[in-house]
Amino acid sequence: MEKYILVGWLVDGSGGPIREKVVLRISGGRFTAVASPADFSPFELSQVIDLSHCTVLPPLVDCHLHLSMSGTTDPQTREQGRLAGYDELRPVMLRHLHDLFTHGVLAVRDGGDRGGFALRLQKERGMHPAVIVRQAGRAWHRQGRYGALIGRHPGEQQSLAEACAGEEATIDQIKLVNSGLNSLEKFAAETEPQFTAAEIAEAVRIAKSRGHRVMAHANGVVPVRRAIEGGVHSIEHGYFMGTENLELLAEHGIVWVPTLFTMKALATNPASGTKGLDCQVAEKNLAHQLVQLATARRLGVTVALGSDAGSPGVLHGESLIDEVKLVIKAGYTLAEAVRCATVNGAQLLGLEEGFGPLVKGARANFVVARGGPSQLPRKLGFLEAIYLDGEPTALYRRNPVKHVPPAGSTADG
Repeated sequence: MEKYILVGWLVDGSGGPIREKVVLRISGGRFTAVASPADFSPFELSQVIDLSHCTVLPPLVDCHLHLSMSGTTDPQTREQGRLAGYDELRPVMLRHLHDLFTHGVLAVRDGGDRGGFALRLQKERGMHPAVIVRQAGRAWHRQGRYGALIGRHPGEQQSLAEACAGEEATIDQIKLVNSGLNSLEKFAAETEPQFTAAEIAEAVRIAKSRGHRVMAHANGVVPVRRAIEGGVHSIEHGYFMGTENLELLAEHGIVWVPTLFTMKALATNPASGTKGLDCQVAEKNLAHQLVQLATARRLGVTVALGSDAGSPGVLHGESLIDEVKLVIKAGYTLAEAVRCATVNGAQLLGLEEGFGPLVKGARANFVVARGGPSQLPRKLGFLEAIYLDGEPTALYRRNPVKHVPPAGSTADG
């Protein structure tokens, strides 16, 4: 049976102009027409579902987060979370998935945790039924370098490629850590790369042979350059990578996930207990990253959004909306920012069905925000509805009762 929906504004995910007063005709869970009301008969329009007060856009995609980590800024609670085991973290992850869903984030990429907890939850079929999760399991870092919080290092006599070859078949991508953390004490400070370009290239070859993509945590000119030379699929963070590296990203079609909001959250949470935090340095880091993002737009770099939820002050779901705001601050139009938060992310995660632009023939998955484009992205935090295969899902209500237990002592949501 055909369904007709009149929407006030359509942000279709292509990055092109926002369209006003559009009728979506849906049959068999797919769009059979996305057109002006003038293209339909009076009889068809007499059956229309009226969402003329709303804006419609594709489902959101968060390309970088940590399901098992809480965005709390309380130091004691964060420390408890770092020591918690799977049984304690399972309800926390369920709550985070619920929070993602209620903000219209229907696909995510988990960037790893120390125990492979998110991967275990997926193996147990415990994920939210409407949220697709791409898994790194645990990241790889050089022994003695940053990365133990989100992964492990190869064995004593084991190469990075050998370690990657032994990865579990259930992961979706491999994560490499090729720098330290972005400094919060000294502006623009860089660390040495953890792996050589040759080591990364061999790891990428192994990953591709198994159908996996490679994401690389990298900040600074040299660590990012080595990751690019190694042929990774995405650069995560990329603080202080420089214009030449941005040019290389554009040239090689490597996606950049800039994780902007982490710095804003740190700059505004001086009591978070983050080691060595200088809020002014965090502010300067963010400002520099926004300049790099504006350059990326000019150069044609493909940008996908990741919130790094689980970092201090970075909450699952709502922080991706904050990420969209910062992308707009860097000079992107709303339509361009939505593309970064939807279609670009879906392509990076290898998702096609249900996450592409809202066009004729596509699966009718979309989110509905009350009000016009001028109220976005703020209204994404209070969605009117979430449609899956052309139907408003019963999983979502504007004031939903949470379907998971309250988070334990390791999370505040």
